[in-house]
Amino acid sequence: MKLKIATLPFLIFACFSITASAQKGWINLFNGKDLKDWNIKIAKHNYKENYANTFRVEDGLMKVSYDGYHEFDQQYGHIFYKKPFSAYLLRVTYRFVGNQAKGGEGWATRNSGAMLHCQDPATMLKDQDFPISIEAQILGGDGEHVRHTSNVCTPGTLINYQDKLFTTHCLDSKSKTYSGDQWVTADFLVLGDSVIKHIIDNEVVLEYTKPQIGGGNVSNFDPQAKVDGTPLKSGYISLQSESHPIEFKTVKLFDLAPYTKNKQKLDQVVDRLQKK
Repeated sequence: MKLKIATLPFLIFACFSITASAQKGWINLFNGKDLKDWNIKIAKHNYKENYANTFRVEDGLMKVSYDGYHEFDQQYGHIFYKKPFSAYLLRVTYRFVGNQAKGGEGWATRNSGAMLHCQDPATMLKDQDFPISIEAQILGGDGEHVRHTSNVCTPGTLINYQDKLFTTHCLDSKSKTYSGDQWVTADFLVLGDSVIKHIIDNEVVLEYTKPQIGGGNVSNFDPQAKVDGTPLKSGYISLQSESHPIEFKTVKLFDLAPYTKNKQKLDQVVDRLQKK
């Protein structure tokens, strides 16, 4: 009996150490309580103005809502985490709810996105619609059509797909359609300006390389923020408001920057993360 009692603190410490080790590297971008680590930019409004309480926290969820809008009127919004990253695994758990805001575009039904390698939101002009970024597009099923999620769109940017420059605005993934209000978890593996992978249910559903500034599909921006041909090696992360209500339960990130100089270690860490 004495032996068991003596070893109990050690076992507790060992369990704690294992748990802490498993969590090392993960950052909860959304703390489940408030938006203090986030900054907001909504088109037609000043930086940090949360027009009509579009972005809010209720019941432990980050919600994008439009009950304060008379009409959407192309007031595209984005909520940015407070600091940029270069190499990481981003995990987002989301669901679409309710009905689209009045005046929302047809293409924006059950449509949102996690914006990767975003420009600094402080450099966005008042009427700019989208940040210059790589959009990991999130789509929900409409009950009728095939609608892949974890696609890619390119506001003010370009990518390489299958070793060729891809200049069309959006490219579909090979994911299945997720309809209704079910929770969906999407992972986005971003390694600077080398490769980006979109992962659903441990399957890579889309992969592309060499993100860079260029192309169109962004309006009312400061020309100094859009120097075409510039590789996108790092940037801010933001979540979209495009007129359909959406909720986020998890927004967390595993920082891979410490491993980028050791490819073998990086591959080991990424492989372990993808198996979880």
